[in-house]
Amino acid sequence: MKAKGSIRNHIGAIIALLCAGIVVLIDQVSKALIVDNLVTEGNSVTVINGLLNFTLSYNDGMAFGLGSSVFRWVFVGIMVVVGGILIYFMFNPKYNSPLFLSAAALVIGGGIGNAIDRVLNGYVVDFLALSFFPPICNIADYAITIGTVLLLIYVLFVYGKNDKKQVVNEPVEFLADKDE
Repeated sequence: MKAKGSIRNHIGAIIALLCAGIVVLIDQVSKALIVDNLVTEGNSVTVINGLLNFTLSYNDGMAFGLGSSVFRWVFVGIMVVVGGILIYFMFNPKYNSPLFLSAAALVIGGGIGNAIDRVLNGYVVDFLALSFFPPICNIADYAITIGTVLLLIYVLFVYGKNDKKQVVNEPVEFLADKDE
């Protein structure tokens, strides 16, 4: 009986991890389709004229094409550590906010997507070339970026707000009980 309640307490985290898996799947399938269809690095297909091209690029550096291949295993290690920390917090009821869980799912899914490329190939396949954002990226890069922004919003504007309200309300409730 206790295990059943435990699963209910963690259903948000479980759903978030499934969403992370969907991010990984979309990332890996999109990369495979691009590699199979654009074939050689530098080939480009216009998707939305003046806004979006699919341009095949192999990135052995950091996010958005920065850095070098020297850091291959460092990136994989960072992903394992960050992913592990996020998963730990996801299963803590204190952080059971949909915003936090969504942010964590995006960061974990994107991190795993790029880690798969780094482990198997030694590089990450990039292909999304936006006209207003110079680096060529992939789905995983954008998932990590959006997840990080959501995580910052959570930390700055959501986390601890309920705790502060309870602290402010407790003395008022205490005084109200004392007068009765």
